[in-house]
Amino acid sequence: MRTTKTGSGNTAVQVVRREHQKTIIVKHIGTAGSKHDLTLLKKQAETYIHNKSGLNPLFPGFFGLSQQQTIAEVAQAMNRLDADKAFHIFAHTFLSFFYDRLGFTGLKNDLLRDLAIIRIIEPCSKLRSLELLEKYFSLRYGRTTLQHKLPDILAQKGNIETITVAYAKEYLGFDFSIVFYDVTTLYFEGFTEDEDTLDKDGNITAKGLRRDGFSKDLKFNQPQIVIGLIVTKEGFPVAHEVFEGNTFEGDTFIPAILSFKKKYAIQTFTVVADAAMISLDNVEKLGELQLSYIVGARITNLKRSQMKQISTELIGEVRESKDMEKKDGVSMRITTKRGLLVCDFSFKRYLKDKREMEKQITRAENLIEKNTESKRTKFLRLKKSKKKEKVYELNSELIEKTRLMLGIKGYYTNLFEKDKNITPADIINHYHSLWHVEKAFRIAKSDLEARPIFHQKKENIEAHIVIVFVSLCISKSIEMLTHYSIKKVKDMIWDVLDINFTDMPTGTSFIKRINTTGNQMVKLLEKLQNGENFLGK
Repeated sequence: MRTTKTGSGNTAVQVVRREHQKTIIVKHIGTAGSKHDLTLLKKQAETYIHNKSGLNPLFPGFFGLSQQQTIAEVAQAMNRLDADKAFHIFAHTFLSFFYDRLGFTGLKNDLLRDLAIIRIIEPCSKLRSLELLEKYFSLRYGRTTLQHKLPDILAQKGNIETITVAYAKEYLGFDFSIVFYDVTTLYFEGFTEDEDTLDKDGNITAKGLRRDGFSKDLKFNQPQIVIGLIVTKEGFPVAHEVFEGNTFEGDTFIPAILSFKKKYAIQTFTVVADAAMISLDNVEKLGELQLSYIVGARITNLKRSQMKQISTELIGEVRESKDMEKKDGVSMRITTKRGLLVCDFSFKRYLKDKREMEKQITRAENLIEKNTESKRTKFLRLKKSKKKEKVYELNSELIEKTRLMLGIKGYYTNLFEKDKNITPADIINHYHSLWHVEKAFRIAKSDLEARPIFHQKKENIEAHIVIVFVSLCISKSIEMLTHYSIKKVKDMIWDVLDINFTDMPTGTSFIKRINTTGNQMVKLLEKLQNGENFLGK
């Protein structure tokens, strides 16, 4: 409640609230011209606040006291109290609700739950995680407990993935008909590779896990591991595999998909993946496994005659922008060794590809003028010459091939063999949903900071990935429900504090939860705990 002088010299009584450092008038009670009227209006305001909030005044008779008496009462009460601790119990309760709703509580592993939760809150090393669990949530685990429990967490990988699949089936309508697969790399805080384990005859019995390889994080001088992730069309993770750091990503495709197929006894389903996964061996293996696939195509690797055919059918001789725009969305298909190739033309993609090509040509021309080279210059090549000195020129053949394919993207598939009603648009739309896997990796690598990895033992490394996988499942389930990023949700639940007050004369302690009014996540959790709508259920 506040009072404020009006232009006429009277006193207005208002009920207000503070929001984003601004005072917002909730209700104007009235204007008093005398002390008697002012007392009555204050009583009305007090009653209004009580009815709206359901709370009694901290100091009974507050509005009947003089200003000096009020200040003295407040000071006396506050001096009795000592706010000695603050915890974020609500944040833990909120995230635990989703952990439980996913079905992970059945694992009976509190350490797994708490390590997954703290990774969402503040990603760090495992030992630092134990410190933060005690600091933020008053949860205590010893180092010995951590070391003994990590193997147990790894042992539950299969059960965890079974739980995620059950969740996806119940709440997302997942039926195994289509899955999306991609890989990423996670590097280590160190520079030492693992050596292969050999038997007495020199045969490899176990491959070293931490190995140098092609790094998606550009950490080429640090060992890494390769992670394969399978998600639903919504981007919810249902399985993952860990591979040696020097594994070519295309070589992870069949083992990961085959493992998933065997585990759930799936007869046939469609897998969507990017261009790095396609090879003749993989295509043949997918056929043997009776699996359908949609895989991105590197169309610049096609024969020139095929490229010419695709360009002619999609665009023809048109080169004016206004006419090119009319071709937007057209598609065609041709048969290749890797399966049926579906191609489409996008005018927006054409403009982007054209700008990139022109930028690369300009860069190459500048280097030719200086007669020097630079890494990652696409259209620059050495000129054939009998002389020993290096002379550079434009790669005109590559420029022509690139120009033919401007705005065109391709997708290999065998779905037409099994479904006569499917259209090229269906294939393209399925492939475009692959961004959900990429987003899941971004969450794991950025929000959950899955790397760098500090562990050295293979079992601990794989247990770390299991913990990140559980954190990712919690994060995705929250994002799908709230439509907020997990970072935004974390900020909102972190604002709610539980303050421990102690009445010093009596030694009595009590906890007061603050910052709950208007907090969307507090309201959401109350609704969910009361059994209200949850992902359509």
